Formats: sequence, structure tokens, C-alpha cells
Amino acid sequence: MPSTSAHSGFVHLRLQSAYSMLEGAIQPDDLAKACRRGLFPAAGLADRGNMFAAMDFSAAAKDAGVQPVIGAMVPVERPGTRTALTRPVHDWLVLFAQDAGGYTNLIALVSQAHLGVDPSDDPHLKLADFEDRTTGLLCLTAGADGALARLLADGQNVDAYAEALVRLFPGRLYIELSRCGDAIEQRAEAGLLRLAAARDLPIVATNPVKFLEARVHLAHDALLCIADSAYVEAEDRRKSNPEHRLKSADEMRRAFADLPEAIANTLVIAQRCAVAAPARKPILPRMAEGGASEDPALVAAAEAGLDKRLAARGITGEAALPYRERLAFELGVINAMGFPGYFLIVADFIGWAKAQGIPVGPGRGSGAGSVVAWALTITDLDPLEHGLLFERFLNPDRVSMPDFDIDFCETRRGEVIRYVQQRYGDAQVAQIITFGKMKARAVLKDVGRVLQMPYGQTDRLSKLVPNHPTDPWTLARTLGIGKDKDGKRYPGVPEFIAERDRDPKVKRLIEIALQLEGLPRHSSTHAAGVVIGDRPLSQLVPLYRDPRSDMAVTQFEMKAVEKAGLVKFDFLGLKTLSVLDRAAKLLKNRGVEVDWLDLPLDDPAVYALLARADTVGVFQFESEGMRRALGQVRPDCFADIVALGALYRPGPMDNIPSFANRKHKREAVALLHPMMEPILRETYGIIVYQEQVMQIARTLAGYSLGEADLLRRAMGKKIHAEMVAQKERFAEGAATNGIEKATASAIFDLVLKFANYGFNKSHAAAYALVSFQTAWLKAHHPVEFFAASMAYDITNTDRLAAFTDDARRCGVKLLPPCINASQADFSVEDGCVRYALAALKNVGEKAMEVVVAGRGAGYSGLPAFSKSVDPRLLNKRQLESLIAAGCFDGIAANRAGVHLLAEAILGTAQSAQAARESAQTALFGEATGFVDDGGLAMLVPASASWTLAETMAQEKEAFGFYFSGHPVEAWRPVLDANGALSFAEVAALPAPAGGGRRGVVMAGLIEEVRWRTPQTGRGNRYLLVTLSDRSGQYVASCFEEDTQARIEAIGGEAAAVLVQAELQWREGEDVPRITMRGITMLAEMAKRTRSRLVVALESADDAAQLAALVAAVRGKGRGELVATVPTAAGVARVRLGGDYLVDVETLSRLSRAFGAERVVSQALDPPRLALVG
Repeated sequence: MPSTSAHSGFVHLRLQSAYSMLEGAIQPDDLAKACRRGLFPAAGLADRGNMFAAMDFSAAAKDAGVQPVIGAMVPVERPGTRTALTRPVHDWLVLFAQDAGGYTNLIALVSQAHLGVDPSDDPHLKLADFEDRTTGLLCLTAGADGALARLLADGQNVDAYAEALVRLFPGRLYIELSRCGDAIEQRAEAGLLRLAAARDLPIVATNPVKFLEARVHLAHDALLCIADSAYVEAEDRRKSNPEHRLKSADEMRRAFADLPEAIANTLVIAQRCAVAAPARKPILPRMAEGGASEDPALVAAAEAGLDKRLAARGITGEAALPYRERLAFELGVINAMGFPGYFLIVADFIGWAKAQGIPVGPGRGSGAGSVVAWALTITDLDPLEHGLLFERFLNPDRVSMPDFDIDFCETRRGEVIRYVQQRYGDAQVAQIITFGKMKARAVLKDVGRVLQMPYGQTDRLSKLVPNHPTDPWTLARTLGIGKDKDGKRYPGVPEFIAERDRDPKVKRLIEIALQLEGLPRHSSTHAAGVVIGDRPLSQLVPLYRDPRSDMAVTQFEMKAVEKAGLVKFDFLGLKTLSVLDRAAKLLKNRGVEVDWLDLPLDDPAVYALLARADTVGVFQFESEGMRRALGQVRPDCFADIVALGALYRPGPMDNIPSFANRKHKREAVALLHPMMEPILRETYGIIVYQEQVMQIARTLAGYSLGEADLLRRAMGKKIHAEMVAQKERFAEGAATNGIEKATASAIFDLVLKFANYGFNKSHAAAYALVSFQTAWLKAHHPVEFFAASMAYDITNTDRLAAFTDDARRCGVKLLPPCINASQADFSVEDGCVRYALAALKNVGEKAMEVVVAGRGAGYSGLPAFSKSVDPRLLNKRQLESLIAAGCFDGIAANRAGVHLLAEAILGTAQSAQAARESAQTALFGEATGFVDDGGLAMLVPASASWTLAETMAQEKEAFGFYFSGHPVEAWRPVLDANGALSFAEVAALPAPAGGGRRGVVMAGLIEEVRWRTPQTGRGNRYLLVTLSDRSGQYVASCFEEDTQARIEAIGGEAAAVLVQAELQWREGEDVPRITMRGITMLAEMAKRTRSRLVVALESADDAAQLAALVAAVRGKGRGELVATVPTAAGVARVRLGGDYLVDVETLSRLSRAFGAERVVSQALDPPRLALVG
């Protein structure tokens, strides 16, 4: 305990941080600072059931000059309370670590409470678990939370329990007394004092602390309501105790004036505890046999690996020298820093994964700049060929742990983690905990809910808080409180501030939310992080059980776990690797072998695809903005792909137009000094990469690459005094190369400007290779590209819709789902993609696998399907989805009729299943008592039919989008006649510089209509309309009252309309906002639009059928009907009239009767709607 004459003479020993989840409301840093202000010489952290905050509090307390006393409240099962019918009673004890051994026992017990119980049970310990594990631990009886106080308050005998505690903690057991007005405390105190006197046990005064100040009491009360899903106004609920604040030492002395020894003992306990959560140097399993040095093992493996790499690339003699020199340099740095084991561990599990055929990414992050990593096959990109720097990964002048982030195939990543568990032992491998925080929007909703405010109101308020993932807004910032990094006051959000000032209930909501914002709300597991130790991890850090994982989880989050000495390995899942692997297998099925690492990086077909921005599904390059950038740059070499991946980020993307213009010689490349030319040549004079910053410092100013990396880091921090010193150092170094001071100063300022924007080239190059691979696949094998891509988005209907549209645009035929031809997954069939059964909505992958497995040579008809399918795996909803998608068209083409038979099919299936189960051998039809094969087939009613609109609606329900064609496309003559653009065409329009407006004509099917009120609360309501066309969904706003009335008049949803639209681009936005200025029903437009239908007739019967089919639509429109008739002299065209209604149903009827290929629709009128703008 720090020696100081100024301390208060009291130590709080029942401090609960915010990591007593949804019970404590104090961040560890704030807790330490408050203890310092209160002149408490030490502070005892005892969070409920965990040690989540132990490492952070230890550091914060030391920084504040307060001795950390590290402990935990542990749950203990009360003996004799577990029965077959009731859950056991769990009480609590408070344990504090006295020394290193005690800390080890503490984390072991806390870990045991979570990992040593059945997953269905709450974490807890039994008294037996403490045997031989209490050395170095002090125990407090936990006041009203403990068994002694609870039993005494109920009038029960505590002798046996007390005896057990005395035996487990000889000379280290304290009877804890609290005076917070709690009923159990009050009823038990006298008994506790008698017990302490009878057994000569010391007493100690505590005050459970869950919030800092009295003003936080109401917010803490709301926090408990959030935890318990209760309302603040409810009476029958857990309530916050106003006494559970951080009381001063004087308050505590007054409260225990009759028991001064209880106050004095708080100091005694602090003096007996002399350990904090320990920070350690990195701890890793040893990879060398028998305790031998790992240095020579790494050298041998790396040298052998480099020999293989160079031989494979045909690099020999003088050309190999730079590689060997770089390898020797890197090995020297790695071994000097003590990291050979780290490289060997990573190489081991990556080598295992590759040996199992598990796809591994070519690299990620700065590690791709290491020749050692390349030699060990940790990465697959030649660092020298691509100008990548090792010092960006490991700096000889700054010792820091290397960090390889590894991408694995998304579906097999778990296999690699399981291998690591088996390799090092389950007890030595764990995942890392993360905490979900109560962020601005979420805390408003949480608090609003417990205050019983209308959901719509809190939802609207929360949406007033700007949501920028890269620049998160707090409630304080939204209110205009605080300043940015440049010292400018935040402007706030006026609408949000106005709501607070206008409504007292909103003001109360915000005041409470401000006090709870940022607190942890729940724990989860890091998506990729895994730690590996050289011993059971419960000897190093406390462990936790995530119910969603079969692995232990550290109770320390990522930074804390690294402080504790554990090294994190990131096992990331990258879907693109799975896509490439699946595509390679599909190609192998037809005899094409692909080596993804041996593709020629100068393939012209790839660059042609990129230049025309045909990049839907291409890794990194499929967003609308990136596709526009591709169109500007028109890359023709691998370096361009690397640069685009680095440039397409906020800030650097402003340089894309200049990059494109310089590449295509529309803009001169201006350099401040000729020595910069080799460094910036591949990026046309623009500083794009962090490595270029380092190379400029080395080449022009004589920095070592290690020093240059430190300069790069310093520039990112922009500390003025350091920048002045670095600028002088840069100028001095540049002078030795004959560079004048003014020029050196200008170069330094330029580098400083771009240092913040510069991207890691190693990462950009590694990911560019994955982008190239997917682009190569799409350019050369589009069928396999689409089949593999869709397979890994099989449950994402938006993505499937986009791939379907893109495949057709690329000329790849998608065959519809078929009960006899489709697999459960997407497949390749005769040069086409066959749609997957499991991609349909509401069917289920497992059920579809069984349907496919049970068909044998194919289902000959509905009876055969009914007899074969297992009704336990296929319900009516699944069957109707298959029917609506057309899966049975090959055996029963009338979808409407089959749909009516759904229950009959399932009834037959159930009877057949019953017959199989009872081992009946009679004929199926006789055995079931239902219908025979012929009867079932004849049940399909020939008269049942769906209109085209009904068929499309059913398809949309089954696919999640319009597969055969969008309803709007049925009006193609009207769309063409009016120059309507699709949403995809609108989104691809170039954004005007600085923003702007433009009028266009669009079309769409209205899918949803919602009224909205302006967020300011002022102004008229407006409509938010969701529409769709063949290219996807889009949303348009409607402010025009006439148009609003028109939308409501036509019934809103499921109406196909032509839209007079105004597009608005705001500065910096790529995709315009759409405002509806007017609409017209496409059905109405069809009556006014002149169009022509040409029907190819082949016989007199066809002519009679045509006449019958069009009789009902004659005289109802302006469409011209033409028949082509074969004659001896050739094909004659016969005009049958010009007053027909050419609408969706006319087209549908004629296409069904004669075949779509024999019915041609043509537009005759020019565009008839004026553009807005």
C-alpha cells in the first residue's frame, strides 16, 4: 500500500465496476481516479462472478497512485440445497489475492466457476472446490450477499458453514459488515458480531459500491431495469440502493463509529494484499525439441523454404542474392527480438491447413512484406517483386510483437482452430472475450423502453444520432458538448437538441442515457482471435464460458490478454477463398486444373473485365463507387489494382481522378525532386502507401527503414515538437544528397500531408492478388464463377438477385430449379448454372439434400415423388415454395394445379411412410387407402391456372426476387417508348462535381408505402416509397401532394408505375437520392402507347386460336396486331388492326399459347413524358 500521510484511513473493498454486467455503473478508469480524489490509499475490486476488469483496473489504479487490491465475488452453492426438483441456492464470497500464488488460485477458482459446471447451470463453485486452492487468498463473507448473513437473517444455524470457511481460510477470514439499509444486513448484524466474537474472527466494514455519486442513482436504477427487463415505474422489481455510492472515509467512519476496528481492518486487508494483475512478456509454447533453441530451427526452415520458392520461380545465381540477403537480415531481427517461436507456430498451423486442402489467403496486413513469412509459406506474395518492406512489419528500432492475421476458407476455418486445440491441448488454447457497449443509439432505446416511452419516439430520437462506423458519434457530441481533435466545438444535431429542450420526458431520457452510455451491456467472443499458451491458460488468466462456443474464452479482452503475456493469433474466415476453392472443384469436374498462385498477372482478359467495371462478385471491386473508379482508371497492370485497393478509402479516394488522369497522360506528373521518381513511379507521383513514406525518408534523407517507420508513426500522431525535430533531421539528411533546405522542407510537408492517408502496401498487394484471382475466374470461367459465388450466398436473396441479373447480363444462362435436375446447392450443368433447391425460401438445406438423395434416377411424376419423399422432412410450406418456383414443371407443368394438390401429395407421402414403417408389401395404391398413381396424376385440375402476374408473385415469394422476369419488364414496349431507366442505370450515372440534380423517367413495382414525418418535427409529412425493377429495389421520397394522393388512390402496393423522378446528388455521394414528381400506371400508359405485337402463325388452327385469344382486348387500346403467315411465296405479314390493348396479360396469353419465341413486342411511339429538371 502506498505510504502517504495524506490518505483517508479507509479502503473500499466492495467496489463493483461496470463489468459487474448491468449491475455496476463505473468504468475502471473512473473508479481509480475517484479513489484517488477520495484519498483512499488502496481500492478493492470485487466484480460479481468475474475478473473482466482486473487488468485494466490494476493499471488504472497504479497510474492514479492507488494500490489495487484484486479480487472477485464468487458464487458458491449452499450445501444441501440441490435436489432433483429445485435449483440450488447460490451465495457469494469475496476473495482477494494476497500474493502471486493467491492470484493464481483466484483465477483458477473463477475459471472453475464458469468451466467446471454443466453449461445449463449458472456459474458457481462448491465448497469442495476450494480445497487446496485457498493459499494466498483472503476471504470476506460478502455481507448480505453471503450465506452467513442470509442464514442468520432467516434464523438458521450457521455453525457448520462458518466452520467450513474457518478451515478453508485459516487466519484469512473476515466477517463482513455493511450498513446500507438492507433488510438482511440489519437482521443479521447482531448474529455476525456474535459469530466473530465466538470464533475470534476479525470484522471489516464495507459499502458495496455500484455507482460513484448520488446523482447517478436514478441512472443506476434504470440500468437494473434494463438488466431485468423491468419498467422503472413498476413496484415489484429489484431497485437501486442509494447507499451503493462511493462514500467518503468520513461517512464510513460515522456509519461504523461503534466499530472502529471494522474501519481499521480495511487498511489491514490492503496491507496484506500486495499483488495486481501481472503484466508479462509474451508467453508461447516452445517449438524446438528438448528445450533446444528455436533460433536454428527457424533459420533451417526458412532457408529450406526459400530454396523451394526460388527454385519454383526459376530464380538462381545473382538474381537470388537479394532474397538470401533479405532473409538473413530478417532472421537476425526476428531472432534478436525473441520471436522465432511465433513464426514457427504460425507456419505450423498454416502448413497443416494447406496439407488438408484448406484454402489459405496469400497474406493480410504488413506480414506480407516478410521474406521469412514467404519462405515458410505463411504468405504467398513475393515481397521483393512487389516492393514490400519488412520494417513495416517488424521494426528493428522498436521491439513489438509480430501480428499475422490469417485468412482461411470461411467454411473450414474451424478445422484449423480444432487442429491448434489438439496440437497444444484444449487447456492451452482459448478464444478472446469482447464486450458489447451501450452506444448512443442503443442506450436511448434501452432507457426509453424501461421508461415506457413509445417505441416510435425513441426510435426516431435514436436515428437523429449520426451513425458513421468510422466516426462514431456520442450523445455528448450530438448535443454539441465537447471539441474535436482540432479544438473546434462540436456543432451537435439541432433537431436532437430541440427535442430535448421541447419535451421534459425526452430531457429525462437523455440525462439518464448520458450516464449509461459506453457501459458494457453483454459479453461475446472475438470473431477471429485465439490465444495459445505454454501451460494451462487458467494459470495465467481467468477463463469464461461462451454458451455459443465449445472453447474456453479469456475473461480479459484483447489488449488486457496481451498484457497478461498471451499472444493473439487471428484465424479469419474469408468467403472469397471458399468461392475460389469451390470454383476450382467445379472446374476439375470437367478436367480443368487451376493453380491460383500460378496465374499470369498480365492476363489481358482480366484487365479488360476490370476496365469495363464488370466486377459484380469480384473481391474488393464490386461496389458502385469502386466500379466507377475502375472506369476512370482502366487498370492494365497489377500495380494499378494494388493502388486502387489502397486509394478507395475516405480521404485518399479524392486522389483517384488525378491518379487516372496521370495514368492516361491527361495530367502531368509533378515531382518535387527527381530522386522521388523511382519511388512514386507506379503510383504516378502520388503518395499512396506508407512504404513510400518510408522509402522517401530513406532515399532522400538517409533514414534507416527502421527510423523511417518511426517517422511514419510520429507523423500519424502529429505531435508538434516531434515534427519540428523530425523536419530538421530530414533537412539535414537531405542536404547530404544535395537537396536544398527549401525543397527538403516542401517534401517533408508533402509527406506529412499524405502520411495519415497512406495505406499499408503489403496488405493492399496481398488482397489485390485475391481480387485478381476472382476477376480471372469471372473472365475465363464465368459459369463456375457464378455457381460458386451463389453457393456461398445461398441464404442471401439480395445477393442472389444481383448475381442472377449479372449472370444474364454476362450471357450466362441460369437454369431454373428442377426437382429432377437441381442439387441442393448451385451446380454446373451443360455450360449453365443450375439453380439450387436450397436457395429457395422456406425450404431448408437439409430437407433439400434428402429430396435430392431420394430421387435416384429421377421422379417420374407426382406419384413417384409422393411415395419417395419423407413427410417428416417436408411440410406444406416447403412443398408450396418448390411448386411456386417451378421445381415440378418438368413432371407437372401446371403450377396452379399442382399447388392445389399440395395437401394430397403430403397425404400420400405420409401414407407411404406409414406403409414402409409397417413393412407392408402390398401395392402402394392398395396399401395406403388413398389414391393410386394414376388417380393422383389425374387429380391435377386442367382448368386451374395462374395469370402471369400471379405466377411472378408466386415466384417472388419462393425466390425472394423475380427470377423468370420482373413484372415491370412485361411493359417493356411502354418503358422503351418513354425512355425509362432502371435503378441500376440510375445508380451508374456519374455524380456531378459538387452535387447536383437531374430529371429522369424510371419505372417500378410499388412494394411498400410508408408515411414519414421530417426529423425536425416541422414540415409536412411525406411518403417513402419502396419500388423494384429488374435490377433491384430502390427507395424514393414523395413530397408532391397530388402524387401522394395518386399513390394512395391506386392502392399503393403491387402497382406497376412509370415515375417522373428527380435525382439529387449531394456532395461526396455516389448514388443519387430519388424524389418522385409524378407517376402514371403502366396499364394506363399501355392504352395510350402505340406498340405492335407480331405473332408468328404456323397453321389455320393457329389463326383461329389467335382470334379467340385477342377478341376481348380489341377496341381497348392503341396496340397494333400483326400476324406472320407462311405461304408458298414466303412469309406474309397481315395487319389485323390497330386498336388492341397490349398489356401484360395479352403478352402472357399469347406467349403461353404460341411460345415466347413466336411473340414479338415492338414500341412504336417515341418517349412521351417530359424530363423534370
